[in-house]
Formats: sequence, structure tokens, C-alpha cells
Amino acid sequence: MNGTKKRNFDPDELREERVSGETVYNGRILNLRVDRVKLPHGGIRPREVVEHKKAVMILAENDRGEILLINQFRYPAGEVLTELPAGIVEPGEDCAAAAERELREETGWKPGKISKIGEFYTSPGFSDELLTMYYAADLTPDGLPFDEDEFIVPSFFSKEAALALAEDGGIRDAKSLYGIYWWLYGTLRRG
Repeated sequence: MNGTKKRNFDPDELREERVSGETVYNGRILNLRVDRVKLPHGGIRPREVVEHKKAVMILAENDRGEILLINQFRYPAGEVLTELPAGIVEPGEDCAAAAERELREETGWKPGKISKIGEFYTSPGFSDELLTMYYAADLTPDGLPFDEDEFIVPSFFSKEAALALAEDGGIRDAKSLYGIYWWLYGTLRRG
């Protein structure tokens, strides 16, 4: 193993235990909490945690084998990003229903089929956001009104064009890169 020793361990050996915490900000889509945690060796350290509302991302494919990407200005990044459609799950809303709603709001397309691909943490070093990714197919034009604070331009991309965009740095959003590479190289589960 090239000089590397493999060590068996119990995952509990790595666990940090919350000792105390305080929410310092409550927002519409996230809260910021500052905790003090006990480390495995007994030391105490602070941890800043962004508590993020449930969110979904949609990889929508049309009958020509193209995926739907959106262009949207992202204020924190300070630029227009090319992304897969995504959004927040409303309180009491089912994740699949939220995925369909977000797709219709952001792109004007309604899926005939939608299936869960999986879940992944977007940035577990500081956030608990667990994003649920969906695959959508059998698209028909049937939009919902855009949110009043969203300005979005949707476009379809072939596999070749999406890959070129990703490889050339035209897609810098990690969740979208994950979805695109899953689409290009993973096993599609079209339910």
C-alpha cells in the first residue's frame, strides 16, 4: 500500500460531542449556530455551524438526451453561474414535490417522471445542508411564476456541450458538477 498503514477504527473514536451552543442568527433559509465541542482527545473547541433548510436539486433530461441548466446571478459569488435547477423545500412539503415545483418555477418545464437519485452534503465542514438530487424526464412545457427575486435563463445542453462546459471551467458550482458527472458517467436510475 505504498508505505501507508491501514488502521481499523471505531467511528465513535472520531466523534465530537456538543457541550454547549448558541444560535447567533436566524434567517429565512439558514441559521448560524456557534457550538463548543469536546474533541476525541478531550479538548474543547468552537464549531460554527450553518443550519440550512432542506433543499433539492434536479437533473432534468429532455427526450433528445439534453439536460436543462440555468444561468443565474449568485450574489455571494458575485457572478452569473451555470447550474442545475435547485431550491428550498417548503415547510411540510415532500422533497419530490419540491423538486417538481422548483423545476417548473425556474425553467418552465414539468416532469412526467421524477425519481430520487441520492443525497449528499454540500459543504460538511461548516454546514449541515443535505441536498436531495432528483432525475426528471418526460418534460412538458408547464411553468409556474418565477419567484420575484429570481432572474433565471434556462437552456438545454447536449452531453458533449455539458462536458465541455464543465471541463473548461464554465460550471463552477459543485452541486451541478456532481450532477453532471453523475449523468455522464454514473448509472441512470430512470424510475
